[in-house]
Amino acid sequence: MRIDRLDVYYVRMPLIYPWRTAYGEDHDIDSVLVKATSGDCEAWAEATPFFAPHYVNECAGGVFYLAAEVFGPHVVGREYDTARDLHERLAFAKGNGFAKAAIELCWWTLESKITGTPVHRLLGGETRPVIAGADFGVQDSIDMLLGNMQQAVDAGFPRTKLKVRPGWDVDMLRAVRSAFPDHLIHIDCNSGYTLDDFDTFEAIDDLGLAFIEQPLGWNDILDHAELARRIETPICLDESARDLEMVEQAIRIGACHYVNIKPGRAGGFTNSVAMHDVCRDAGIPVWIGGMLESSVGAALCVELATLPNFTYPGDLFPSSKFYRQDLAAPALELEPDLTFAPATEGLPEPDPERLERMSTRHATVMPR
Repeated sequence: MRIDRLDVYYVRMPLIYPWRTAYGEDHDIDSVLVKATSGDCEAWAEATPFFAPHYVNECAGGVFYLAAEVFGPHVVGREYDTARDLHERLAFAKGNGFAKAAIELCWWTLESKITGTPVHRLLGGETRPVIAGADFGVQDSIDMLLGNMQQAVDAGFPRTKLKVRPGWDVDMLRAVRSAFPDHLIHIDCNSGYTLDDFDTFEAIDDLGLAFIEQPLGWNDILDHAELARRIETPICLDESARDLEMVEQAIRIGACHYVNIKPGRAGGFTNSVAMHDVCRDAGIPVWIGGMLESSVGAALCVELATLPNFTYPGDLFPSSKFYRQDLAAPALELEPDLTFAPATEGLPEPDPERLERMSTRHATVMPR
């Protein structure tokens, strides 16, 4: 496959309700979409690292710049027989997983269109439903959270993920556990704590959580291994599972019992599949994460989550949970049984009018 052209779009998608976590608050989601052209075939991908580098050390502006000015010119006009070929072409750059993913994911969506093979089949997955969980950021009040959780439990969601941050942790979790003593719950700390906060982890260690996601530094595995030795609640890595080597080392030192895989953070599907396989071989369950993408990016997460070791309910949501109008058409929809179906007849793509309205920047990359 020859990549003849890339079109890179910076979009800003207004949220219905602010997304609050340990690292800050977002009222809009800033995302980068890439359209890759090969001959007369076009396909899309999306990378969504947020406006500011507060989740990891990437942001949407940097991803746009790298895709349009550095990585894009480095890859267009060349043949790539496999995704690994494109992955290796981008290996000259250190890190920058989201920027690499914005382009690497396009190889898979192009290959899917050219060959008529669903992306999940190209990845080695099965055409099977992907189970979704409920997810709540920091709310205005505990009563608000309990009301939203009741709706999720009544709807039948198999688990709930709760964002925590200092001041919104122990008391909130005790209230939640009192109201929902048997519901499967885990928390996401988004790197908001250190080992100096051990008293906090000790206080919630008897609340029966499925695991604690990314409690410590975004780039750390050593302290996570120490915490894993000192508490009973399992540890899940998210931000720290940024590449294959980091995951391998984390498993080796006992820093995690679960791993969250996000194709954007991982640099695309090539790394994501490799992480899945390493965790599978080590007996570490994985689950799919999301970045509040439009349906363009969320649908790609569904495709990845059809691999066999994705066994914990994923962070996958209908766009109506976060957006009054999705950027893409058709929007990704939740099935009545609270699952998402992988695509068998084409993936969601941006609606042209919505893309024009939500885009703040656009660049075209052609061979030099």
